[in-house]
Amino acid sequence: METRYHRIVLKLSGEALAGNVGYGIDPDVLTRIASEVRLAKSKGVEIVIIVGGGNIWRGISGSEKGIDRATSDYMGMLATVINALALQDALEKQGVPTRVQSAIEMREVAEPYIRRRAIRHLEKGRVVIFAGGTGNPFFSTDTTAALRAAEIEAEVILMAKRVDGVYDSDPLQNPAARKFKRLTYLDVLNKGLAVMDSTAVSLCMENKIPIIVFDVNKEGNILRAIMGEEIGTFIGGDVGEQG
Repeated sequence: METRYHRIVLKLSGEALAGNVGYGIDPDVLTRIASEVRLAKSKGVEIVIIVGGGNIWRGISGSEKGIDRATSDYMGMLATVINALALQDALEKQGVPTRVQSAIEMREVAEPYIRRRAIRHLEKGRVVIFAGGTGNPFFSTDTTAALRAAEIEAEVILMAKRVDGVYDSDPLQNPAARKFKRLTYLDVLNKGLAVMDSTAVSLCMENKIPIIVFDVNKEGNILRAIMGEEIGTFIGGDVGEQG
């Protein structure tokens, strides 16, 4: 069956890698995600992964505890490199050729981020993992996902979360929270929905990059999203855009 999307950005939160433990890296979760990426890759899909670092360090929470915000954000960027290397190892153990590119230069463990080189890797059938955020403090990895998706001309951003879509309030706290099936970018901005930060949403809106928010803990969801199945919440310029 033909996939709906052929070049995608998969945004993984650091928390997703922690599994139920809540911190660090759960090897079982890492292996399962790598297996799903391998399966999607076997369909001929070009895959970029952007991983957060919240399972190890969060810049904002660090600054709230008295650490300089810029320093705290750089610490968070280094945490994303740790996650990227772990993910690369898991993928290559399953036979998926993978490259890590970091916005913060550290040539001993990762290539520097170079747009044309990243695209060339994709064309050669490699999965590319972007680490180090944008390389600048005060920007989230959500913004990195939107920026890199625009740069490599990805067709969609898959936001892998621990909940099965976007709700009007936190479903983990409010059992009566209402799930949205489809939203526009402006809906997200005007309603202040906690999907991704406003800078990232604005970048996606400007470059007409749709976003699919889905539950990464449900096995097979990555491929389902790539195939075009209606899972989670679809965000685009028009609510009918996906169909």
